[in-house]
Amino acid sequence: MNDAAEAEYGTSPSIWTRLTTLTDYFAWPLRTSHYLELVNPLWTTHKLQARVVKVWDETQDARTLTLRPGMNWRGHRAGQHVRVGIPANGKHYTRTYTISSPPERSDDCFTITVKAIDKGTISHHIVRNIKVGDYLPIGLPQGDFYLPDAQPIEPLFITAGSGITPAFSMISSLIAQGRLPDTCHLHYAPHEFDVVLGKQLREMDQQQNRYHLHLLYTREGQDVHFSAEQLDALCPDWKQRDVYACGPPSLLEAIETCFEEAGCSRNLHIERFRAPFTEIPADAVGGKVRFAQSDVDTEGDSETPLLRVAEEAGMNPPHGCRMGICHTCNTTLVSGCVRDLRTGEVLNEAGSIVQTCICAAAGDCELDL
Repeated sequence: MNDAAEAEYGTSPSIWTRLTTLTDYFAWPLRTSHYLELVNPLWTTHKLQARVVKVWDETQDARTLTLRPGMNWRGHRAGQHVRVGIPANGKHYTRTYTISSPPERSDDCFTITVKAIDKGTISHHIVRNIKVGDYLPIGLPQGDFYLPDAQPIEPLFITAGSGITPAFSMISSLIAQGRLPDTCHLHYAPHEFDVVLGKQLREMDQQQNRYHLHLLYTREGQDVHFSAEQLDALCPDWKQRDVYACGPPSLLEAIETCFEEAGCSRNLHIERFRAPFTEIPADAVGGKVRFAQSDVDTEGDSETPLLRVAEEAGMNPPHGCRMGICHTCNTTLVSGCVRDLRTGEVLNEAGSIVQTCICAAAGDCELDL
């Protein structure tokens, strides 16, 4: 913990731990941490929170939040993500965002950069309504999309939209460590003014002679969508590079196909913001959905994840990544049928574990939720 953090918390972590262990005996049935939360939410040890200390609009629909985490925080690896709790409309939601800042920051803060997506209630709330001084519950850094300890010889980053965030963190970290290798970066955006973190990217391109940035605008009259021919023109040695890709599903599918056909898929590392879903059979049907514990009955179609069905019915069930990784949304199938949207597999055995974020109704069903 540096001087800035120690000033924030008032003492070092080891002394703090010893003091709270002693005072917990007098705070029972609560803990000292519960009372400290009334003074400063960042002093709590029974849960982890962060204070918004700065907001910055990157584009008209993307915002960077600078967050100062509480005492239980641990450092992240460049490229990892974090779960963030968002209070909105009288409910509490959880979303997962990539940490866009490098671990080498000297102020013990980190940033997330959020782009408002179509019909994304929470992303719009973050971009429009979160303000300096707000406190947000957070989790610890997670994820395995990061650079190996052994430095890549020549990395190639391929990103689009908000997929820039893990790449930006990785590149910034390499620069901060003074070990940036020859790096090529292709980034896609609809227009020049849509480039998230665009100012910082252009500055790095000007200041770092080993960083080669190619900004590609997909809606300015030219066909600049991803292709092998484009790679050949902008990064001729792409087949020999370690490749890190993040962006919308259509881009990632095109990249995977390209590298499979070139026989170099082993060099490709992908970070997805949404789970890839299989094609749903044309004759698939939804049905009546009952959430037993909540006593809620509603309708679900064959393609909408049950988590969204629950939220649209006014519920706020547990959830985290929303793409089938963290299992926070797991519940039990009481009866009926659901379909795993990633594989197309139908689950119809009572007692089966259902991940509501990646399963949809496959007929009438009842969940223990």
